[in-house]
Amino acid sequence: MEFHIKFAGPAPNAGVIENAIRAVDPSALVDIEPGAATLRIATTVDAAELAALISHSGHVVAPSQVTRIASICCGGCSG
Repeated sequence: MEFHIKFAGPAPNAGVIENAIRAVDPSALVDIEPGAATLRIATTVDAAELAALISHSGHVVAPSQVTRIASICCGGCSG
């Protein structure tokens, strides 16, 4: 699943957040949308767990701030 989280101030350190999420989902990917303070996260965890993991990394995030993005998967690579 892909999630976006918009921050009001400067973007947080994506590496710190990625490490926190990868402790639970080793295949997770985290980056920051260029020109915005928005994290883009691909992970298998749900929105509530994602918010908790990010909050534990030092950036308080409420589950309501986590927006799930519709899948763009065509299904071609998984048979």
